[in-house]
Amino acid sequence: MAEQLYQRDVYGQALVKLGSLNKDIVVLDADLSSSTRTNLFAKQFPDRFFNFGVAEQNMMATAAGLASCGKTVFLSTFAVFAAGRAWDQIRVSLSYNNFNVKIVATHAGITVGPDGASHQALEDIALMRVLPNMNIIVPCDGPQTEDAIIAAAEQPGPFYIRLGRSKVPTLENKGEFKFGRAQLLTEGGDVAIVACGMMVDQALGAVKSLAAKGIQARLINLHTIRPIDNEIILKAARETKLIIACEEHNIFGGLASSIDEVVAENFPAKVIRVGVHSRFGQSGEPEDLLKEYNLSSLDIEKAVLSNISQK
Repeated sequence: MAEQLYQRDVYGQALVKLGSLNKDIVVLDADLSSSTRTNLFAKQFPDRFFNFGVAEQNMMATAAGLASCGKTVFLSTFAVFAAGRAWDQIRVSLSYNNFNVKIVATHAGITVGPDGASHQALEDIALMRVLPNMNIIVPCDGPQTEDAIIAAAEQPGPFYIRLGRSKVPTLENKGEFKFGRAQLLTEGGDVAIVACGMMVDQALGAVKSLAAKGIQARLINLHTIRPIDNEIILKAARETKLIIACEEHNIFGGLASSIDEVVAENFPAKVIRVGVHSRFGQSGEPEDLLKEYNLSSLDIEKAVLSNISQK
């Protein structure tokens, strides 16, 4: 049984490690530090932690000011508030100036669960992806969350790192994390399944089930949405002719759209989208919502079986 971790726990612990190594790291939160786990940093470095209350727009603007003075800023709130409520400040104050601010947004996707549609960000990757200078990482598990935080700290410029609420299994044999370079988790020439975040584990379940049916699926963990790894996508397109894009996000503007843009310009291949089909979320338990929105491993398997003969 794979170890299950909260990505936000790992995030908070990584902040403490970074804070002990770099006195120029400061952390901001919008009254959700116990949920985002930035409270771990606050306990260790109270002089470098700032709670803005329910004022996300002010938090972004202040982050820009701190970055302009040479600070490396990590800031957090729920994804729906970070990407949506403060988008104008992110665009004008952070991205336009290419400031060194790392937005680590937690509680993304429908697996937020009972909090319902108002708190389930399904559009945040799309909102961030259109901004010049913005880098986007969606780590698949706890250890990769730490990798993403360290990579963001080392790389200048604005970042959007998307984390979930629920525990996720730790995936084995991912290989070394490299910013901007996807990870090949399984080999296969019949179909390529490309996933990010918690959907990588769901995709892995589909890969195992498909193998029992004699279908060899290539599984790619596309943890960095921007800059995207064109090379691994085009190799998959040429060698399998069928890509299944899996994301806990609206099917427009996120992972699938990123893949579409790559293959359309270079090597057209069939891309099937396993994601939220232009719906808002709703209250429910995470596992039930994955089934309701057709995001389970069984749904991924069905998408492969329905399309593999039509390549």
